[in-house]
Amino acid sequence: MLLQLKSRWQRLRVDERGSAAAELTVFTPVAVALLLFVVFCGRLAASEMRVTDAAHQAARSASISRTPGQADQNARTTAATALAQAGVTCQNLTVATDTQGLRPGAAVTVTVSCTVGLSDLGLLGVPGNRTVSATYTSNIDTYRGT
Repeated sequence: MLLQLKSRWQRLRVDERGSAAAELTVFTPVAVALLLFVVFCGRLAASEMRVTDAAHQAARSASISRTPGQADQNARTTAATALAQAGVTCQNLTVATDTQGLRPGAAVTVTVSCTVGLSDLGLLGVPGNRTVSATYTSNIDTYRGT
């Protein structure tokens, strides 16, 4: 009985020819999908960080403006410039500015929304684009002159 088990075990061990090729055939698509998923997550995280930074810069730029119209224009220009310098290409960029009257002691809130294209990662079945938004509030100097 023990001899039969030993003989059967040796035959199983010997018949492993070609198993490395089969394992590689199964593993390769999984590895490629995992790599694309890591790239997808990295691109989304980087886009979110850059949009958050653009909202921060835009709110700061708007908070030092003297008029609500100038604050809105400065926020839009600053957000677009910050994203362009960071290498983010937005299919649709929206900058919403709430100036609360732009008076000393108030705050300016800027929301930046950017639609980021992901169509080049289509093998994963992810949507063609994703909208990333960030909001930042910057206080207006209490002691500034009007």
